[in-house]
Amino acid sequence: MKYKIDRLNVASGIDAKTRRLCIFALAVGAFAIGTSEFVSMGLQPEMAKSSGVDIPTAGQYISAYALGVVVGAPVLAVATAKYPRKYVLVALMLFYAFSNIASACVTSFHALVGLRFMSGLPHGIYFGVASIAASSMVEMKNRPKAIGAVMLGLTIATVVGAPFATWLGQQLGWQMAFVMVGSIGALCAILVFFFLPSLPTALGTSPLTELSALKEKQVWFMLATVAIGTAGLFAVFSYIKSTLTVVSGLSIGWVPFIMPLIGLGMVTGNILGPKIAVKIGPMRMLFCALLWSTITFFLFYFLCHSGITAAIGCFLIGTSFASMPSIQTRVMDVAANAQTLAGALMQSAFNVANALGAESGAEILRLGFGYQDTAILGGCLTFCGLSIFTLSWYVEKRDQAKALKQA
Repeated sequence: MKYKIDRLNVASGIDAKTRRLCIFALAVGAFAIGTSEFVSMGLQPEMAKSSGVDIPTAGQYISAYALGVVVGAPVLAVATAKYPRKYVLVALMLFYAFSNIASACVTSFHALVGLRFMSGLPHGIYFGVASIAASSMVEMKNRPKAIGAVMLGLTIATVVGAPFATWLGQQLGWQMAFVMVGSIGALCAILVFFFLPSLPTALGTSPLTELSALKEKQVWFMLATVAIGTAGLFAVFSYIKSTLTVVSGLSIGWVPFIMPLIGLGMVTGNILGPKIAVKIGPMRMLFCALLWSTITFFLFYFLCHSGITAAIGCFLIGTSFASMPSIQTRVMDVAANAQTLAGALMQSAFNVANALGAESGAEILRLGFGYQDTAILGGCLTFCGLSIFTLSWYVEKRDQAKALKQA
């Protein structure tokens, strides 16, 4: 089977400097989204106190955002199918800026939950459309590098954006963190408007063509790979603070210095992964990255018993992000003429992975296992994702062989 790839390749029409500016503009949006997504976790106590609820109830600020991502990704992908991608990106980031700044203007619990839900709506489709825009500016073989450059904004947010926004919120009030995020979102909209070339929709694109992605079994294979395989990362990351203090024996004062190592690992993986993918191909890269992730989680089970080795393990866990640009490239390839919806659905799958990983980790803790055992769970979940991907690769090869025999 040969997939028809819907790409508006404008690589030949722009110079290298303009291309870098375009991808930088898209990465700024990814930075804003990454900062907003993680800052709610760091400022949860302050938000709970301001709105007069307890901390468990304030967890709905996080879950409401995740629900917004899951709902907004497919709905907005279909609704905006006929509109030029440049202006879709501008509109998405303006809406993102508005909803985050509006979040800083309310203290009512229900109003804030609603605004966090609204903030999550553009998240998934932004990455889907931004990935298409970035990949259209480079040659086919360099698509993982272009998508990785956009995703770099997200990974840098885990190291710089979210920690700084959390500090800012603790010093000046949690509202300032969301004002900051909204301002960055507005900046992204301005940069995209001025730097991004016109990217009209592909000929014949419509809501129905976007929905055609749901008919591609390889799209479902990739969604399952992400939803289950990436859950391993969240199974460990959700309880990493307790693992470091209870298992590794670190004082709480060391945790803020160790945690960014995961983000640094993500940045490293995000830089190296696309480069390797260009050399060996996205499919081989995906297999190797998922296998590496499986190994690192099992390895972390042994490394987490000491502070120094736990720090090394945190960095290694972060490198599992190396697979993400290749995953986004792969789903665009197999989605034929429905790349926007498929790319957006990947973000929904990541949020499913977030919920699945956190809940499955909680379940094994309820059963009496220790925090270090979340690493074993993470390795098992990632191995399941690797198995699904391997099956999808086999099915694709089988279908290609059948097509050749029939030709």
